[in-house]
This record gives sequence, structure tokens and C-alpha cells, in this order.
Amino acid sequence: MGICLLRGPFHPAPVWGFRIPSWSISLASLGELACYFPGVQNLAGLLERLDLELLDRDLFRGFSPHDGRPRIFGGLVAAQSLIAACRTVEGRVAHSLHGYFLREGDTSVPVLYHVDRIRDGRSFATRRVVAKQHGKAIFNLSVSFQAPEDGLEHQANMPQAPPPETIPTNVERLRAYKERADHPAIDFLLKLDRPIERREVDHVDLLDPKPQSGIHRTWFRAAGTLDDDPVMHQAVLAYASDYGLLEASFTQHGHSFLTDELILASLDHAIWFHRSCRADEWLLYVTDSPRTAGGRGLNFGRIYSQNGALVASVAQEGLMRIRKPR
Repeated sequence: MGICLLRGPFHPAPVWGFRIPSWSISLASLGELACYFPGVQNLAGLLERLDLELLDRDLFRGFSPHDGRPRIFGGLVAAQSLIAACRTVEGRVAHSLHGYFLREGDTSVPVLYHVDRIRDGRSFATRRVVAKQHGKAIFNLSVSFQAPEDGLEHQANMPQAPPPETIPTNVERLRAYKERADHPAIDFLLKLDRPIERREVDHVDLLDPKPQSGIHRTWFRAAGTLDDDPVMHQAVLAYASDYGLLEASFTQHGHSFLTDELILASLDHAIWFHRSCRADEWLLYVTDSPRTAGGRGLNFGRIYSQNGALVASVAQEGLMRIRKPR
């Protein structure tokens, strides 16, 4: 899911999440709502943010957009961490990453990325990246790299889905919501431009959600053309994979992020890259949640190219709380 850190009177502990009061949204809450969506205004802005500054050996600096959002979008920190790790490896490709969100990310200051070269073997290499602000870790990422090699192959088949061109865009859906209800969040979201284009096949009515079990299918791609650098395509995919995944948990219980007062927080994020792909071509994100318990939801995602190849798998556990009335 798109994530941001929230710290406020309703939730004193800092978490990577958001809270949206039902039908009564303050300016502060609108800012928090923006953090739920990818935190860069367009693709050019995202690519600029992914171009990290090298400060020293294995030390990089990254920036987040200054657009009024109170906290950094978690997908941006994950993507920047992946870029930092990739810049310290030659001849190998990232095949998996595992990250933990630890503290709030402050949009007003840069993020320092410290890379630890854990191992460089004949076939595999391992890197650990710690993202820091104000002298404290906000995100911790482990990345494994492998030299290209052939081997046995099988995959789970891609589920049937209508072509993306036949699915309404998110902007078109928001305009339809605006005709149904005068909701301040709808106006706010319509003003946001995004670097990732998304078209939801299994769309949940944000104003009148009903419990929806099973898989959730969404087409997505970068909102523009990328160059041929495979690292950048992996980073953009990692960025986009953090948007909407946690919805697989709470939509099964008849909730949406607009109609309920939710406290959500991504606790971790993992990706397995099975094969290269272009993030500027349509990809199908198939998500589901096998279990919610203890105030947490476990979510899985599979990302397919339009020709049916399984290019990546994703997993995320998230905090999922409904704020109790006072």
C-alpha cells in the first residue's frame, strides 16, 4: 500500500500508516491521506528522487518531494534503498529484498542510506541498507543479488483479466465519486498527479464498500517512458508494489480508506524478482490476504507482465486497526 508515517493526537506512537476520519476530514488528515498515495507528483519527479547522491563509499543521500505531505511515502524509501544497494554491486541482479519500516520519515530533511557489503560470493552477493534521518534508522533493507544463470522453471498462471484499456482510470473513478457525494477527500485526490497509472479490475466502492474476498486485480505501469536501465525498472516496480497491497486485508471486512476511520501501518515489505520486466508497460498486480488476526493483516501479491509471465512476488504484513469511538 501507499504508506506514510502518522504521529498525532489520535495515535501517539509513530507508525508507517494513515488515519482518515469518516466524512469529516481536517487539513492535517488530508495531508496524511496524501501519504497513502505515491509521494511524487509525476514520473520525472520520481526518477529525479531515485537519482541518489553519492557522498562517500557506500553512503548515499536521497530526497523526498516537498509537496506538503507530512511524512515520506514508504515505497519511495524502499526504492531508494534498493538503488543504493544496486550501486555497490556489479555483474549481479537483485532477486529478492526484505525490508522493515522502523520510524517515521521526515519530508523536510534528506535520507542517508548506509550500505553494508555483507557478502560477495561467486554467484550471490548480499547487501544491507539502513536508511537514517536525525541519526536514527527509519528503514532497514536486506537485498540479495545473483549472477544470471539458467535453471528449471514453472510459475502460477496469471488469472484472467480484461485488458487495461477497457478499465476506467483512477481519475475517472474519482470523478464519478464526486458526482455522488461532496466528500473533501475526493476533491483533494483529484488534484494529485501520480507517477504510476493504475486501473483496478476488482474495484471496491470507496463510498459504500462491501466485503470483498478473493483476489484483487489491478493493472499498473509507470506514467511515462523509462530508459533501458534494468535497475530503474526494478526500483519503479518496488515503488509501485507498496501502493494498495494492504487493501487486500481490510476490503475483505467491508472497509475502505475513505468511509472508515482506519489506522493502517505497513510493518514490512518483501519482493522476489523472478525475471526482468519493463515497469513502463502494463503489469497485472494480483493481491490477496489469507489471514488477519491480532490487529495485523498478511498480504501477498503476484505481478504479471501482460503476456502472462510472473515477474515478481510480493509479501507484506501490516497493522490494521479501526479507531474506537471516544
